[in-house]
Amino acid sequence: MSARDAFRARADKRILVFDGGYGTAIQGYKLTEADYRGNLELTHDQKGNNDLLSITRPDIVKAIHSAYLEAGADMIETNTFSATQISMADYGCEHLVRELNLESAKLARACCDEFEVRDGKRRFVAGSIGPTNKTLSLSPDVNDPGFREIDFDYLRNVYREQCDALIEGGVDFLLIETIFDTLNAKCAAMAAQEAADACGRDVPLMISMTITDMAGRNLSGHTVEAFWAAIRHVKPLTVGLNCSFGADLLRPHLAALAKQADALIMAYPNAGLPNELGQYDELPAETATLIEAWLDDGLVNVVGGCCGTTPAHIAAIAKAVEDRAPRHIPQPPVLTRLAGLEPFIMAA
Repeated sequence: MSARDAFRARADKRILVFDGGYGTAIQGYKLTEADYRGNLELTHDQKGNNDLLSITRPDIVKAIHSAYLEAGADMIETNTFSATQISMADYGCEHLVRELNLESAKLARACCDEFEVRDGKRRFVAGSIGPTNKTLSLSPDVNDPGFREIDFDYLRNVYREQCDALIEGGVDFLLIETIFDTLNAKCAAMAAQEAADACGRDVPLMISMTITDMAGRNLSGHTVEAFWAAIRHVKPLTVGLNCSFGADLLRPHLAALAKQADALIMAYPNAGLPNELGQYDELPAETATLIEAWLDDGLVNVVGGCCGTTPAHIAAIAKAVEDRAPRHIPQPPVLTRLAGLEPFIMAA
């Protein structure tokens, strides 16, 4: 059975569990710059280059994957959130992009396969595709609103390199996540579809927006309804929200999306908001309790955690969703749906 069919079949029966934060877990190892660098000859300081650990300290990445699988995750993501030419330029590691994605995908795949051998339960791998630190929609220069650091074709090629390697490494899905710019997401989706077509495999897309203000918009100004109207044509397997705020503040925006998206809803919030030191204080039981409110309203099909969440958070979430009914996917009428910053629906 294809990954798409197997995932949908399981999601029809229960709420599935995604993994949690990687940055939080990696910080717990208190690594030195030498740990990140390994034996690679690199010119820049590598401390904080978490994606590089898939090459230099795969034991750590494997341990984190395994901890989330032990906690009850049905799906884990690759350690590739920043593994693009754009993001790796900060570390002088552009030449490692293909290897980073390939090895990260193989590592996650091996962990999932290992757990499947143990108990016969299939686990899934989502190839993590972050937003990069560039935007197609906005100018970084307040004095020149028309200026853009990159263009669409350049970014598409950047994403295509990542997608090709992730697919070759064995991911089941491509997860375009933490989307702050809707146009970046459309660009990534095009690259992902081209990569899947080139390899002749069905590699479903998962798409996850991040909200940057309490009004429920992303950085490019789109509401969740407008965002869905802008990307629904790529027919993602899942669509949803991640990062942003805690589960309580995310709830109304998640409800708005769940009401109209004819796809599985996946949401993975932060462990609340960070304190003045940048740390997350929300305990696993608190996160799980807040997510239970989502279940009461039938808002989700897949849940997990983002910044500040740990395997303990995922274990608590897995327990909370156990035996709870998944969201029913609506069948909205066929209408012309357009989007500027707000959605526009043409009446029949």
